[in-house]
Amino acid sequence: MPVNSFDNYPMSWKPERKALKRPFYESIATLLEEDIKNGYLAPGTKLPPQRELADFLDLNFTTITRAYKVCKIKGLIYAVTGKGTFVSPSAARSITISRDKMTNCIDLGLVASFEETNEIVAEAIQQVTNKHYLEQLLNYNDPTGIPHQKTAGLNWMKSLGIQTDQEHISIVSGAQNALAVSLTALFEPGNRIATDLYTYSNFIDLAKMHQIQLVPILGDEYGMLPNELDKQCTQLNIHGIFLIPSCCNPTTIMMSDVRKKEIAEVIRKHRLLLIEDDIHAFMTAGMISDYQEPMFNLLPEQSVYICSTSKSICSGLRVAYIAYGDALREKILQAIFTINVKTSSFDAEVVTELILSGKAHDIVSRKKQLAQSANDIYSEYFPEKELNGHPLSFYRWLSIKNLNDGLQMETDLKKHGIRVFHSDRFLSGSTTPNKYLRVALSSTKSLDELKTGLERLKNYLG
Repeated sequence: MPVNSFDNYPMSWKPERKALKRPFYESIATLLEEDIKNGYLAPGTKLPPQRELADFLDLNFTTITRAYKVCKIKGLIYAVTGKGTFVSPSAARSITISRDKMTNCIDLGLVASFEETNEIVAEAIQQVTNKHYLEQLLNYNDPTGIPHQKTAGLNWMKSLGIQTDQEHISIVSGAQNALAVSLTALFEPGNRIATDLYTYSNFIDLAKMHQIQLVPILGDEYGMLPNELDKQCTQLNIHGIFLIPSCCNPTTIMMSDVRKKEIAEVIRKHRLLLIEDDIHAFMTAGMISDYQEPMFNLLPEQSVYICSTSKSICSGLRVAYIAYGDALREKILQAIFTINVKTSSFDAEVVTELILSGKAHDIVSRKKQLAQSANDIYSEYFPEKELNGHPLSFYRWLSIKNLNDGLQMETDLKKHGIRVFHSDRFLSGSTTPNKYLRVALSSTKSLDELKTGLERLKNYLG
């Protein structure tokens, strides 16, 4: 057997040999498409050379060539002469996000934002198009945000406890964009960033693309354990830390105020740079008694604070506010200019209109009602599962006994008419014996469809 047929041979993609069926080239192409679709292969990932993959699978070289060709035609991958074959930048978007690909399948995977409130957003869009300064929203000016838009953002974040000014915030194209900006600005290839053991899968992909190593830190029901973080920082040269304190994605855990202060002490001690993705703070501030303030206030010169409006107001507008300390300002601005040029002032104006008119608060109120109803429905189907973490989370973290391969389980669930994501895709480190499903509650067309999806899931799990 060739040397690189052994399981420990390092390759960016290793399809399961047992999953292959004749004709092999079609089977390989299908597995590659599924791994891209399910997020296991991020855009830009370099695929194994065709000869290496052929040796690994003990197949003919031309079989791999044909499989790659099928995926190239679909726009999933592309080749660069002399450099290799890569996953296309648009591959995941065209496969995963498009709703028309979900025929006869209820989506409990993608965490949307209860889109029933978008009619309010549509009204605001009409109002913005009638503004006398509409044309000023369509140029390159004010790349970090028009001043009155920043003011609206500051007002919005004030209710979350953020204390900053216009010179230290920018408007960017959603939380994902803010994460890319932060990694580009503040970290270099080879740096290490501490994360929760289970963390946001897209951040894992971003870290891979930036060649940044993630260091998983154990936690409990209150969030990341400070002594574990301190121990890892002592043993390794860790440069930063990524946290989702208000409602961790995917576990729904809320970091207690005491735990925030304890973690802040460790961050300060080891001079880490904090990326605080507080996308669910709008569901937590003023509602959860333990919520006092974001960690940004404890570490203003070591932190980047991300406040996206995708879950709180509208996912499709892709507007987020990013706050940063003075020490990080120039680097963040340079990364914004390099990556974005600027965020759409028109989209930012729609969000501004919603905030200033008070409609944004109406939207949040409606989303809270929908989230409560969705969580109540979830509890009907899984009453034995205690709802730990945020009580109004847009998703739940369901413990399961099935120890099958995560990708295979997701594939099986699709055959049962539902898309759900396995915990394997959220692991920032090596696998663990505990297995979960992240079940999105906010993406179905209606609560009745959610009931149908949860019933199918319950029947599948037995």
